[in-house]
Amino acid sequence: MWQPQPGWHPLPGGSAPSTLGVWRAVVGDEPVSVKRLVRPEPGDPEEYSQASHFAYWRRAADVATSGVLARSCGLRPPVRSQVVEDDEGITLTDDWVEDAAVNGLFAAHALGRFAGTPVPAVDWLARGQLRSRLLRIERRGGWTTLARLPVADVADVLWQARARHLDALDRLPQVLQHGDPTPANLLGREGDDVVAVDWGTLGVGAVGGDLGYYLLSAREEFEPLLDAYLLGLPTGTATADEARLGATVVAVYTALSRADWALARVAPGEGPLLAKIRHPAVAPYLRSLQRQYHLIEALLGL
Repeated sequence: MWQPQPGWHPLPGGSAPSTLGVWRAVVGDEPVSVKRLVRPEPGDPEEYSQASHFAYWRRAADVATSGVLARSCGLRPPVRSQVVEDDEGITLTDDWVEDAAVNGLFAAHALGRFAGTPVPAVDWLARGQLRSRLLRIERRGGWTTLARLPVADVADVLWQARARHLDALDRLPQVLQHGDPTPANLLGREGDDVVAVDWGTLGVGAVGGDLGYYLLSAREEFEPLLDAYLLGLPTGTATADEARLGATVVAVYTALSRADWALARVAPGEGPLLAKIRHPAVAPYLRSLQRQYHLIEALLGL
């Protein structure tokens, strides 16, 4: 059975179902990060083995071995990667990426540039990520915890309109996207590019989608981030209105979904749900949701 080596230091993250863990290690004199991917077993959800699903188990390794990002713009992976596969899974070793304190406007500009990178002709890019995530929630009955809060009416209207908004995303220009562009994943800097980690959700999505995901963790407000994204977006890729719509739909539906998920984790405990909104496991998601109210209002008007 595979085990991490003595002296490896576990790192936060690695929450994907097929990720056993992530560690900082040293090979020779060089610091590296090591991620362990676990091969799906009988009884695991089929989506782990579906090459176009965002939860596809081996995508991060395929990114490393395929070289599809060798000429990417805006974002790029670490320079050196090593992939070792065995019967139980895959061990992915990357150069360690030092935190360069990339600010939000630089990151948003890089995301716009990355959206202009030609989409590689491989069958394992994630597609329809937001649609797949909302389908998971639908199978669980929808945003059931939000239905117990004052935001219930707004959440219900948007939940009922999800198909229309997802279809609107599908009609937008489809571009290459990182899929999980949080500040924690956009760590390094090399010249005008951001050195990004955690490429397990690399895929194709609506223009502005990556910006919508990034917005939920960014310190900066939406308008300056959108302006920076548009400055990086190559001419002719999409209009400003198209990028705005893509970012808005992704940000709103993701913020609501994350808030519902966070609340659901504390809901079974004692006491009324409204008293739990300041729980440290919940408060960051609710603050993120509150910051998107202007986007929620805009989406309600569409």
